[in-house]
Amino acid sequence: MSDPRPGLNPHRLVSLVHQAVERCDLRLQNAIVLTEAATGAYAVTPIVAAIARAEKVLAIAKTTRYGSVEQVQALTKQLADIAGVSDRIEFIAEKTPDIVAQADIITNSGHVRPINAEMIGWMKPNAVIGLMYEAWEFRPEDLDLITCRLKGIQVVGVNERHPAVDVFSFLGIMAVKQLLDAGISVYTSNILLLCDNPFQRFIERGLVQAGATVDTVDSLATASINKNYDAILVALQPRLEPILGAKDAAVIAKYWPGTLVAQYWGDIERSAFAAQNIPVCSEVEPKPGHMGILPSAVGPEPIVRLQTGGLKAAEVIWRQSFQPQTSGLEFVQLL
Repeated sequence: MSDPRPGLNPHRLVSLVHQAVERCDLRLQNAIVLTEAATGAYAVTPIVAAIARAEKVLAIAKTTRYGSVEQVQALTKQLADIAGVSDRIEFIAEKTPDIVAQADIITNSGHVRPINAEMIGWMKPNAVIGLMYEAWEFRPEDLDLITCRLKGIQVVGVNERHPAVDVFSFLGIMAVKQLLDAGISVYTSNILLLCDNPFQRFIERGLVQAGATVDTVDSLATASINKNYDAILVALQPRLEPILGAKDAAVIAKYWPGTLVAQYWGDIERSAFAAQNIPVCSEVEPKPGHMGILPSAVGPEPIVRLQTGGLKAAEVIWRQSFQPQTSGLEFVQLL
């Protein structure tokens, strides 16, 4: 259930949380936070809120393929005991009207999703929903944005490029790990990067610093067919339909036979790629709109930074509802 890697030692996790809370100046006094209790690096979310002195943290704990509800609670409690904040965290089993109505800040986390019209109807008028990612990455299946706007519920993304958060700087490391895990050395490799979004320069920099030669284009149609590539790294913003389909698979099979396709971000029609015998990673297909490699794959640091930054963005907007201010707005991206 828990991640066995030594870098996720509970004492180290708590230390990373303290550093992130201080770096972001996260202050949740008087706020009630609704989030999830989770596993691995994502176990830190209720701990972040509690260390930031939230009045109460309501953490939804459920049995998943990663562990039983008892195991999830035990991991969260272990971290909370080390941090000395156990009295601030309350485990809950389900989202109910009385639970949701208490919350000032609600995170768009796994067990909290989907945030639908019914759940939004239970919220306080000044409640704030933290996406826990950048606003332009919004996934409609996560929450009912129309109902939020009708009710005046603020939905806030986090500026992951803020120096105190700096999650985007891990994107290149994640790309390197995804390729290494698939058997591509990266060093001396020729990589075709398909990217049409702000991830580009961060992924590109990480690959180049690891010794790769990188050609970057925003679509497969603009790639040179006269070059050989060890891997095609797909980091295209998801759409309603797969961003690479049967025609793209046929092009890759014709011009770059044997080249690995790394699904970093953006949905692809995997059956069409399998039909062309094109190797694809990651081995497990990500859910639509989700990344093929999670930030937690390279360690807990990006997750701690992301969760802290997401809560900070929500805190800033929540405090503005009763105390207008400008301090901290640099963390915020509003939808």
